[in-house]
Amino acid sequence: MDFVTRFAPSPTGYLHLGHAFSALTAWQSARRAGGRFILRIEDIDTTRCRPEFEDAIYEDLAWLGLDWEKPVRRQSEHFADYDAVLQSLIDRGLVYRCFKTRKEIAADIARAPHLAPDGPEGVVYCGPDEMMGPDEEAERLARGEHFAWRLSIHRCRDLLGDRFDRLTFTEHGDGTVDHGQVYVRPDRLGDVVVGRKDVGTSYHLAVTHDDAVQGITRIIRGKDLFEATHLHRLLQELMDWPVPDYVHHRLLTDSKGKRFAKRDHAVTLRELREAGETPDSLKRRMNLDSYVS
Repeated sequence: MDFVTRFAPSPTGYLHLGHAFSALTAWQSARRAGGRFILRIEDIDTTRCRPEFEDAIYEDLAWLGLDWEKPVRRQSEHFADYDAVLQSLIDRGLVYRCFKTRKEIAADIARAPHLAPDGPEGVVYCGPDEMMGPDEEAERLARGEHFAWRLSIHRCRDLLGDRFDRLTFTEHGDGTVDHGQVYVRPDRLGDVVVGRKDVGTSYHLAVTHDDAVQGITRIIRGKDLFEATHLHRLLQELMDWPVPDYVHHRLLTDSKGKRFAKRDHAVTLRELREAGETPDSLKRRMNLDSYVS
């Protein structure tokens, strides 16, 4: 099987050291395997993504010494593809409209905490006790209320039967997460949003679709996305998409042990470059050569 991997940033800010580590890990892994490295721009969030950030991604990656196949797939150009996937899930009754806001869901969980088991990122939403009737749903749609499409884990289990509990993926990471054959537990994430009224997709749906379309065989990304892989594997099964192998690598942290993140205004690659850093000095700082994916 060909080795095809990718780096898929969102242009919602400038790249930081954690991005550089992930991109270089994927790129070097492809070179060692004699495989292909693909760059994808994940810009479905049209309110936060900006052209100048996308341009900066190309500039920063080129400065690091990376090259990639062209043309680059931009998710904002493929909403029709994601609409078709969502419609397939709708047609099979695997998703439902959820009109509840995050505040309302939090209130529901507070009133009945026994119905909200702990997941990898805290309590999870497992869906309503009873599905909304068609008349009420029609009324709320007529009023133009916002809603999210949630994937029903219960309905997925009913559809797949025994296969639901036999789903696995293969993890080749460095041992900081489960290693080898991993059994899938998407129920740990609850009924996850896969689309919204205004945007007919989500990160989970779009990224899993694109990995299938682009023939990705090895997904290399940070271990913060390990739990999401359980959901992605379920979507692959529902849509009959190929199943890649995975590498969830360690996360780089700052001097206080906190991982680099855009929302925390982590120092950017362009700031490091302006301060005199070079690609070689960054690689030494990241101890990149000692990491084998």
